[in-house]
Amino acid sequence: MSDLVFGLDTFGDVPNDDAGRPVSYARAIRQVVDEALVAEQTGVDVIALGEHHRPEYAISTPETVLAGIATRTERIRLSSGVTVLSSDDPVRVFQRFATLDALSGGRAEIILGRGSFTESFPLFGYDLSDYDVLFEEKIELFARLLEEKPVTWSGTKRAALDHAEVFPKTESGRLSTWVGVGGSPQSVVRTAHYGFPLMIAIIGGAPERFAPYLDLYRRAAEKFGTTAHPVGIHSPGFIAPTDEEAREVHWPHYKVIRDRIGAQRGWPPVTPEEYRREIEHGSLYIGSPETVARKMARAIASLGVGRFDLIYTMGTQPISARLRAVELYGTKVIPMVRDLLAG
Repeated sequence: MSDLVFGLDTFGDVPNDDAGRPVSYARAIRQVVDEALVAEQTGVDVIALGEHHRPEYAISTPETVLAGIATRTERIRLSSGVTVLSSDDPVRVFQRFATLDALSGGRAEIILGRGSFTESFPLFGYDLSDYDVLFEEKIELFARLLEEKPVTWSGTKRAALDHAEVFPKTESGRLSTWVGVGGSPQSVVRTAHYGFPLMIAIIGGAPERFAPYLDLYRRAAEKFGTTAHPVGIHSPGFIAPTDEEAREVHWPHYKVIRDRIGAQRGWPPVTPEEYRREIEHGSLYIGSPETVARKMARAIASLGVGRFDLIYTMGTQPISARLRAVELYGTKVIPMVRDLLAG
């Protein structure tokens, strides 16, 4: 299973220092860069940074932070996770990531998505009632931009283009581009229509319940005559030397952020029992390297995916615990998963 890809994802959660004090946004961003360096040194394949516009998260422009990481690394792939295309301009997204691709020697990757939060829409002057049409039109334009040829395009939410050339061009001739989806069959079919690789966000429940989405992606690609690429999944988790320590460190920070977001979405507060159930039977990968590796291997094997990204930050987890989790993922978990799947 040497062709499997393993990534780490973060939204740039603002952590506490080891004295329990929240750090500044600036330090939180520098912390992500430090973690990316450890990820590269320990064998992680991809670092993916999500775009958010909320007080809990420091990263609003993933490609800017990735450019900083690019100048200090040599191998690790540099991805967004996700870029909220609906509230951005496809031409500017292409230009920024083509620039990142140049700085990194061809290591840039985009995961396009509609986003799980809506703050970016009013912030950048978009109407939430246009949520669907914004993404439909912009992904169509972005697919054309990826051809790196003069683009003629028109829609209802952006000025038309007439044989427009967009610069810079990439050295390879095409930016690596995925689409991130949650639980929408329509999003899966759209991804297949454009021939993009599919990244499924599995943040709750048993991963096996997403098997129909993988089958739908492959069937839709066959219908459209496009390529069904190896599918990726990303899920939250946390690693410490023992199961007990992992839960002890992760739980209080997880509960705060989960309940804060849940209150905005009408969810009841999460209970310790629900938390344990999600670790044991769902899609929380919490525990020692051995525990997390066994659970990851089961999910990868049951779904037949080609990539697994672990969302390794959640709320205000201490800096030292985050760094250790990254190191354990690269040095312990990934080799164990490969051995388990090979066996």
